[in-house]
Amino acid sequence: MVNSYLSRLVRRQAEKYGDKVALKYRDYTTSTWIPVSWNKFANLVDQVAKALVATGVEVQENIGVFSQNKPECFYVDFGAFRDRIVTVPLYATSSEAQVHYIVEDAAIRFLFVGEQYQYDVAYRVQSLGRSLKQIIIFDPTVKRASGDCNSIYFSDFLKLEEDEKWLNEVEARTSASSPDDLANILYTSGTTGDSKGVMLHHSNYEAAFKGHDARLKELGENDVVMNFLPFTHIFERGWAFYCLYKGCMLCINLKPQDIQKTIKEIRPTAMCSVPRFWEKVFAGVHEKINEATGLKKALMLDALRVGKEHNITYLMNGKTPPAVLRMKYKFYERTIYSLLKKTIGLENGNFFPTAGAAIPEKVEEFVHSVGIDMVAGYGLTESTATVSCEWKGDFRIGGVGRVLPGVEVRIGENNEIQLRGGTITKGYYKKEAITKQAFTDDGWFRTGDAGYMKDGFLYLTDRIKDLFKTSNGKYIAPQAIETKLVVDRYIDQVTIIADRRKFVSALIVPEYAQVEKFAREHHITFTSRKDLLENPKIIELFQLRIDTLQQEFAHYEQVKRFTLLPEPFSMERGELTNTLKLKRAVVARNYKDIIDKMYEENVG
Repeated sequence: MVNSYLSRLVRRQAEKYGDKVALKYRDYTTSTWIPVSWNKFANLVDQVAKALVATGVEVQENIGVFSQNKPECFYVDFGAFRDRIVTVPLYATSSEAQVHYIVEDAAIRFLFVGEQYQYDVAYRVQSLGRSLKQIIIFDPTVKRASGDCNSIYFSDFLKLEEDEKWLNEVEARTSASSPDDLANILYTSGTTGDSKGVMLHHSNYEAAFKGHDARLKELGENDVVMNFLPFTHIFERGWAFYCLYKGCMLCINLKPQDIQKTIKEIRPTAMCSVPRFWEKVFAGVHEKINEATGLKKALMLDALRVGKEHNITYLMNGKTPPAVLRMKYKFYERTIYSLLKKTIGLENGNFFPTAGAAIPEKVEEFVHSVGIDMVAGYGLTESTATVSCEWKGDFRIGGVGRVLPGVEVRIGENNEIQLRGGTITKGYYKKEAITKQAFTDDGWFRTGDAGYMKDGFLYLTDRIKDLFKTSNGKYIAPQAIETKLVVDRYIDQVTIIADRRKFVSALIVPEYAQVEKFAREHHITFTSRKDLLENPKIIELFQLRIDTLQQEFAHYEQVKRFTLLPEPFSMERGELTNTLKLKRAVVARNYKDIIDKMYEENVG
């Protein structure tokens, strides 16, 4: 019988690597990184596996992990895999309503929580629902509610395994494990409605490992990988599992807001991220260029020009750069590019997978121009992450790479990207009707994304459901416009309004610090942020920048009116998902009065 690979992965790696460091995490009390060896990792996984059996968790039962990124998340995941138990990760920022829904939908009896916020939410959910029996707390500093006599700390949970009789049951379960076992249920963020539980089986991960082995040939045991996206997200989860399978060292970033500090402490060789990370880098570098003068500014601009010509005009297109261009590039590689990478913390970079949203072309060109190997890709929770990805020197600006070996892609009706292969989910948990709708009659998964293939590369155009139709009958692709505008240093967030409207408008969240700096430099006085954003000179500034950025769009696609918002879109108001994707319907509802005002005849 073939057993599940994930059920024995950590123990196999411990036998190979022993006391070599497998994981690191930051201790915030001492500001140091604590190493965990492969041997210790494997022992903790075994302890969790025995404690889960002792607790009474059944084969293929669902347990929850409601935490920010912590090493304990891995101990629970792989301990559960040893026992043929299913883990259901929840985003650390999930609301009480979201947690309640998932706990009840997946019938979770045992929920592991990270810090105080997660415990407080879980405790309230336990009193409201029928499913949740016990909360296990990772952080020993969490204060339990006065009437809580049932929850236990992770250290006490581990003591449940001290009776060796549980080991036989763990070994029996591991020996009976199968690639057909369910491994995870990942609840999607739900930009268009209720969250759905995507079922991922062990076979899905194994197929993903095999496909990545054929593409990511330079990842291995010498790589130091920073984990900063949530482990709840399939991109970071699938990537982290694959890195462990390859013997990499994982450095777990606890607080997302600390990434600029922790990346400099670790100086990783690899890290997966969303385009927003690179947009911030792009904006920061161009701010430095704008502040520079004379020879320094000229050199920085020339370095970007030379890098673009060398890496994109020539190498990307399979051409050999001229000797003079190669010499200039080598000079900037030793000076400006090197200094830039060191300033960010990426001077040891191997490659950096990037996905989760459209990458603005200016940002992608910039990253490749300075010699950083960004690997753009495309995937979904339902495809166990990667559908396609680039590789070093094998990329196209605007593309999302070549389709991963083992995954089949076809372009269906309305240019929809449809998928088939070993990484594709079998469906949504307890949702047969929705599962049926998600697949074509001949068994291909409908992604809902529109795209096309060209020269072996996959290109995305839009979310099919996101296409807007104006009252004049014109179709608008909002993401294409938003991606163009968001690279501007004065713009932080933007959402396009156009559906069933006469023309295109936009709600814009400015980069407040940049706007305030502009106001000081131009002697614009203001009493509040709202007052500042309504100033005619500030509106004129944004109008000029928007007009410049949207020149390539057809007249009917261009933003005609916009409103600058004094507060950013937020998860608290339901405007953003846990993965920071915009919920357009909620934004339209929350800002209805502001939007309606932009379409009044006498405005402007």
